[in-house]
Amino acid sequence: MQIILIQDVNNLGGANEVVPVKNGYARNFLIPRKMAVEASPSNLKQLEERLKQIRKKEEKMMAEINRVIEVLKESAIRIGAKTGTSGKIFGAVTNVQVARAIREQKGYEVDRRKIHILDEIKELGNFKARVDFGNGHETEIELEIVAE
Repeated sequence: MQIILIQDVNNLGGANEVVPVKNGYARNFLIPRKMAVEASPSNLKQLEERLKQIRKKEEKMMAEINRVIEVLKESAIRIGAKTGTSGKIFGAVTNVQVARAIREQKGYEVDRRKIHILDEIKELGNFKARVDFGNGHETEIELEIVAE
C-alpha cells in the first residue's frame, strides 16, 4: 500500500514523502495516529500543491538570505570597545556584541548563535567572523574594533 507521510516517522521516511508499507501497518498504526494518509489521486494532488508552496517559500527565503549576505559584505562592522592605554580591550568582543552591531548598523536581526568569531578579539584592529544562515549559506564579515 502506498501512503503519504504527514510527519517524520523513524525508519520509514520524512514528512511529505510517498512510501510503500504493509496494509496492516498503514491501517492499524499510521493512519489512525494521523501520521499518514492513503496515497489516493486527490491526496497526491494535494501533496504536489503543498510541495509547490514549500518550494516557493524556500526560494523567497533564499533570496532574502542572499540579500542579507550582500548587505553584510558591503562594509566592515564597527564595534566600540573599552581599552587600556596599550590598546588592549578590557575583556573580549563576543558574538552578542557583533549581533547588536549588525542590528544597529545594517538593520538586520542575526541570531547570536549563528555568529562564529574566527579569532579571539582582545585588542583593537580588524578581524573576521563567520555568519551561518543554514542550508550551506554562510558568509565571512569584517569587524573593525575601535576604541570607545
